[in-house]
Order: sequence, then structure tokens, then C-alpha cells
Amino acid sequence: MDLNELRERIDVIDSEILKLFTDRMEVCRAVAEYKKEHSLPVMQGGREKQVIERVRENAPDDLKDGAAMLFQNIMDISKCIQNMEIEHDSKLSAPKPFIPEKAGKIACQGTSGAYSEAACKKLFGDRPTVFYKAFEDVFNAVESGEADFGLLPLENSTIGNISETYDLMSKHNFSICSLVRVEITHCLAAAKGTSADSIKYVYSKEEALAQCSEFIKEKGLVRREYANTALSAELVRDRRDPSLACICSRNCAELYGLDILNDRIADAYPNYTRFICFSKEYISPSDADTITVCVTIPNTPGSLYRMLTKFYAAGLNLSKIESKNIAGSDFEVMFYLDFQGSCSDPKVVALLHDLENEMSFFRFLGSFKEVI
Repeated sequence: MDLNELRERIDVIDSEILKLFTDRMEVCRAVAEYKKEHSLPVMQGGREKQVIERVRENAPDDLKDGAAMLFQNIMDISKCIQNMEIEHDSKLSAPKPFIPEKAGKIACQGTSGAYSEAACKKLFGDRPTVFYKAFEDVFNAVESGEADFGLLPLENSTIGNISETYDLMSKHNFSICSLVRVEITHCLAAAKGTSADSIKYVYSKEEALAQCSEFIKEKGLVRREYANTALSAELVRDRRDPSLACICSRNCAELYGLDILNDRIADAYPNYTRFICFSKEYISPSDADTITVCVTIPNTPGSLYRMLTKFYAAGLNLSKIESKNIAGSDFEVMFYLDFQGSCSDPKVVALLHDLENEMSFFRFLGSFKEVI
């Protein structure tokens, strides 16, 4: 038998598999109707275990694992379909509308001239902004009701996620209501009259130093981490030490009366940072098109793959997946997932219901739209 004949046989078998798969999904819809009428849960772990054990028992030795994975996948797709067939009542209350021009106090980290301030102005215009020393102070201000909204950097297009923000997200109660993109254009700045040849130390926030690592290496400068780009500029202005410089924005350098020694010094351009805007309450714009959740998954083989299958089966685009180790655990990981969709979509409600019931931990973190 030649290759073409073998492929023809595979095509015939595939058609039979597809027919059987379609038949099985139709029966699953009937099962969903029965569960709906009798108020039964979609997830029935005992039944799944029985099916997988039977498959393993009947499969050839060299195909036991593959057969188990295939049928587990089929059952996961079945559950997704059943969840979509059963109209779940969303546990989410209707969000309050996000109206930036009516915002009260906005909290961000740093001081005037920081990139956080640029993000605030892009989203809220001239609404009052209060600066806090630390990232956690911003979360605390929002959580306590001292501020209506908080803004913090979440990720940078050059160096990736901002670990400090993700670490704090796991500790605090909040809801993301917007994502703001700000272009980052770093420059090297020093006190008035400073010669470039006298510079030995460069101050800035850890992430800004990382984004300009090639420039720093080329110039032979010593890195000095500081709380914020704007605070670094303030420090360099106040010390007036000819050996000191900072990395900050051009606007920041001008605000603090510094000389710009080198402009656009980042390793890559364009260079963007995304900031999350969050509130204590569930607040969301009417045109929200992205949802964020965080989950932990069971420590079992294939659990990550099975979670990703849910998004594919629901026809929802998982646009971002970020993982962070959970402090104090035995290397347990928290996953932060962004996917496209609206909370008014029954498919999204079904998926959220599925994740909440099957993940080891689940939390809805907000529904928003990115401001570019």
C-alpha cells in the first residue's frame, strides 16, 4: 500500500471520528438539558474518573496515556458545551459605569513628572492626582477608600511584566477598569552645567535601568536603583553632584531643570508601558472588550493544557497569560489571564462559571478596554 492509499484510509477514519464526535456532542446537549431540568451540576468528577479508567483499561499498553488524554479532551469540550447550553446566572453584579471625567481622587506612585503622571493625564485629564511613595501605598489608598482610582505600571514592551505590581495584585481586593498605554522615551539627565565626562553613577527605577542596559554598559556607568524616575530626577537636582545623573523622561528633566545629556537611550523603540487603572468597586466602561482573571490550577498532569482548552472550545481569544510563583507555597503558581470578550456574552459567563468551579482558586479581576 503506497502513501496516498494510506492517507485515503486516514481520511475515511477521520470522517468516522468526526461523525462520532458530533453524535457525542449532541448527546451532551441532551445531558445538559436534563441537568438543567433537575438542577444538577455540570461537573461530576466521579463520572469522569470512571470514563478515563475504562479507556485506560481497554486501550493497548502503548496507547493508554494517549487514549486517556484524548477522552479527557473530549469530556472537557463536552463540559464547555454543557456550560454554554445551561444559562448560568452571572454572579457578577452590574458594574458601575467608568466615567473618567467625573473621577475624584486618583492615586499613583512617585512624584510629578513620573510616567505614572503621564498615564493619569492621558486617562483622567486634569483630575486631581495624589502621589504615594510605594506601590503598595497606592493599593492601600484605593482599598481604604482614600482614593477612587489607582494607577500602577503592569508591563513594559521591552522588559516584560512589572513583578512588584503582580505580587501586590495577589494580596489586595480591587477591580481593573482600564488599561493605559504610555510611550516611554528615556533620556540621561544631570544638574545644570554637568559635563557628560564627569558622570559615574546613574539613578532610576529598576525597570528604567533595565530598559537602558546597553546604553549604561556602553558608557561604563554604575547603576543605582531608586524608587521612581521622577524621584531620581529630584534627587539629582537637589544634590548637584557632577558625578550623578538620572534616567527619566524629557518632560521630567525639563520640570526639574536638568540638562539632557543623551536622548532616547532605551535599548529598543518603540518602548511602551501599560498601566492598570483600578478601583475598589466593580467599575467598567460600556465598551469593555477584555477580561482579566487569576487562577491556580490543580497540580495534576495536563491541568494547564485542559484549562487552555476551555478558551478554545468557547471560541474566546486568550490574549495574555502571565504566571507568578505564590510566596510561601511549594512552588505553586498563580496564572493571570487576559481574554477578549464581554461579560454580557453567555459564552463568557459560561466560561467564568466553568473556571470558578474547576480551578483550585479563581478570582475575577475586572472588565476593561485599553486606552492607546
